[in-house]
Amino acid sequence: MKPIDFLAEMAETANKLDFDAHMNLISKDVSVYGVPDFEVITYDDWHKQCAYEFENKLLKKVSYQGLNVLAETPERVMFKSIETVEGSDGSVNSSGIEFIIQKEDDGQWRVAQERILPEDELDSDKRRGAL
Repeated sequence: MKPIDFLAEMAETANKLDFDAHMNLISKDVSVYGVPDFEVITYDDWHKQCAYEFENKLLKKVSYQGLNVLAETPERVMFKSIETVEGSDGSVNSSGIEFIIQKEDDGQWRVAQERILPEDELDSDKRRGAL
């Protein structure tokens, strides 16, 4: 799967508040790093957060800009993008994210790992034109 198509599906499922379809894009073994005050976020954490946000319609829009593929095999792709989340309260949060997506045993591509980029790394990527 092409990373651009995967990100489009991530955004579409979030924007439609389609919880089941969105969670089907997340590996049960996912690890998320770089979130302040958390060492690692697991599938259960992601599941609870999405259930809360989707049920309470806290998301207005999720979008992705920029794409830099760092490594690719037939079963895994590592890439960076910028995720922007607009809340229904008017808040807007943008973060650089490094994703690893993998094709799992059932043939579905899912996020296996995410890393929120520190500001200095994101700024460096932007300056180099990588994002």
